[in-house]
Amino acid sequence: QVQLQESGGGSVQAGGSLRLSCVASGSIYSSYCMAWFRRAPGKEREGVANIYRGSKSYADSVKGRFTISQDNAKNTLYLQMNSLKPEDTAMYFCAAAVGWFPGSWYVPARYNHWGQGTQVPSPH
Repeated sequence: QVQLQESGGGSVQAGGSLRLSCVASGSIYSSYCMAWFRRAPGKEREGVANIYRGSKSYADSVKGRFTISQDNAKNTLYLQMNSLKPEDTAMYFCAAAVGWFPGSWYVPARYNHWGQGTQVPSPH
């Protein structure tokens, strides 16, 4: 059973930066597609970024501001978030799935492993 645990959410100033981390319970990154999703209050879960064997995809709303990366030696996925905006306020989730599906990486139903989420509050 794959387990994912996010961390790194917290208070930040408008225009500031945060780095989210997601630690996996096993060495899954070589065969798993990893992603970050977010859910803002009153909205559906949204795909933010995805990575599979070095290939990365981003939602248009975060391109140029967010960077997804992974450290296989540490079994850790990261999301570097820069130039944060009020609309980035959400609960952020780490997700994993076997395989690669570039045309639908942003669809939550494609992933069968999820973390509990970490909150990124509104920049102040």
